[in-house]
Amino acid sequence: MAQLARDPLVMECAGWDAYRLLDSGDGRKFEAFGPHSFIRPEPQAMWRPRMAEWDADGEFVPGSDEDGGGRWSFARDVPEDGWELGWNEARFTARPTPFRHLQFFPDMAPVWDWMRAMLGEQTEAETLNLFGYTGVGSLALSQHGRVTHVDASKKSVAQARENAALSGMEERPIRWLVDDAAKFAAREVRREKRYDGIILDPPKFGRGPKSETWRLEENLPGLIADCAKLLDNDSCFLFLTVYAVRMSSLAIAGLLEEAMRDLPGTIEFGDLAVREEGDNPRLLPTAIFARWSNP
Repeated sequence: MAQLARDPLVMECAGWDAYRLLDSGDGRKFEAFGPHSFIRPEPQAMWRPRMAEWDADGEFVPGSDEDGGGRWSFARDVPEDGWELGWNEARFTARPTPFRHLQFFPDMAPVWDWMRAMLGEQTEAETLNLFGYTGVGSLALSQHGRVTHVDASKKSVAQARENAALSGMEERPIRWLVDDAAKFAAREVRREKRYDGIILDPPKFGRGPKSETWRLEENLPGLIADCAKLLDNDSCFLFLTVYAVRMSSLAIAGLLEEAMRDLPGTIEFGDLAVREEGDNPRLLPTAIFARWSNP
């Protein structure tokens, strides 16, 4: 039976040449994405900024609805088609989106490192990336074998394929699927499929390609139960991240503990965070996570 660790962890993104957290505070964050800098809302930055001024290329101004909405305001020209950035051997395009993101999540960098470490020297592993977005996680996993990348957004999957081509990885064994993640996982259970590792990054709310409705609190337990059935004693990991919800990492760890009761290994939980630049850097929490590992 998988054992639940009692002490929470912090998985910390220190930044790299493609991404740096320059400052944060007053409910916002100031970030550099390669040569361009942006200001975005961040409710968890409850402290005061350390810089006197933020000279950014653009700022996302949120709407009145706390669940979304808003617009970008640009002080300088930003390439409409985006610009190329990288993480290790993966290359990808960054650009401001209507959802305040820039087409990748830099705080996931330590997660990509962790998954690779869990797979070790394997080159024929089978891994699954649910809610795979623009595919940087799938590219990171692809050096270990076959990857199944699932996202309900046709546009996101197309961008993921473009990122694979930009990285010179278009021939790697990645299945790019436009599908509802929960329905796909349920079908894989019926097909008695198994995976060496699974990563899932579900949204708070979403719709599938056939207008299927996803609500995190309602649908996550069933999805995790199905994911557990796609793993066995020889599998290496499951990694779950949750953003923008009033939920504890201990709660989602308990969900994994229940689902993984017939498997060996360890369940851990905690926060993803990004480290600011400068002296005495602060850690800005961005998401909660729970992970199962079976070294």
